[in-house]
Amino acid sequence: MDVISPPKLNAGDVVRVVAPAMSRAMVMEHDHTDLIRSRFAELGLTLSYGAHVDERDAFDSSSVASRVADLHEAFADPSVAAILTVIGGFNCNELLPYLDWELIRANPKILCGYSDITALQNAILARTGLVTYSGPHWSTFGMRDHFEETLRWFTSVMFDTAPVSLTPAARWSDDLWFLDQDKRAPIPNEGWWPLRPGTAEGRIVGGNLCTLNLLAGTPYMPSLDGAILIVEDDFESHPAKFARDLTSLLQLPDAPKIRGLAVGRFQNASRMSRPLLEQIIATQPVLSRVPVLANIDVGHTNPLATFPIGGQARLAVTDTESSLTLLRH
Repeated sequence: MDVISPPKLNAGDVVRVVAPAMSRAMVMEHDHTDLIRSRFAELGLTLSYGAHVDERDAFDSSSVASRVADLHEAFADPSVAAILTVIGGFNCNELLPYLDWELIRANPKILCGYSDITALQNAILARTGLVTYSGPHWSTFGMRDHFEETLRWFTSVMFDTAPVSLTPAARWSDDLWFLDQDKRAPIPNEGWWPLRPGTAEGRIVGGNLCTLNLLAGTPYMPSLDGAILIVEDDFESHPAKFARDLTSLLQLPDAPKIRGLAVGRFQNASRMSRPLLEQIIATQPVLSRVPVLANIDVGHTNPLATFPIGGQARLAVTDTESSLTLLRH
């Protein structure tokens, strides 16, 4: 299937906010709407909202019909240039059997979010060829301080076509920033972890690992043939669980054809360490012949890099200097 890259953003564009996982009503318990609106205004963008973003059920979400309707409306509306998800959650994969893939393919536009949105993004790649973006949610833009790097990566990918070279952030945070924006203490970054040397180019597949694995064996799983995998997981993924999930992914029939692996930074609560991750990587025969880089700035810590699911990347790993370049996004 041919890969489709959506048009880039321009000043004056409209961004539609939708809630394919958790409801905006849940996020609004800590209301940062004014800051979010001002951030997008500074970018020259106007926000609009799906009709059902504030519906809230017992799962802090809304009905499948409501969520599908907002996604279809966002893709069909010619005035909408990009679609941004409110936040992640647990149930994005419920939508997949009901989505109009021809509608999405015929109206290519930016879709950005991360975590549970991984299921939607990789399904769109598999069924339509459309490139989507793992990156900040609408709610992420409510972060008052220490947001500069996340914003820089987002704008570089969304507004421009030039290759983007990701580099380690100087500091990072793993905190519930939305509870108290006055009490934050970023942590000095030890840098990336080069775990297997080598150089590779390929199509990016990935996002949140446990969510990506939900697609295995379904019509919504993209091919891993020729892929650069970029995966991450959250605080619930302790080392043994991450190892099991990675094993599951790498046992898929086309996994031996992957070209490289990049792993996002782990949250502190996961208790993952470099020695433990090195042991996990060492148990995977598929990874013995491809470059592996870890502790990169994707996942559930901040800052958060934006990368194109379905785009092209070059991964180069050495003991002294490593790079991850988004070639086509």
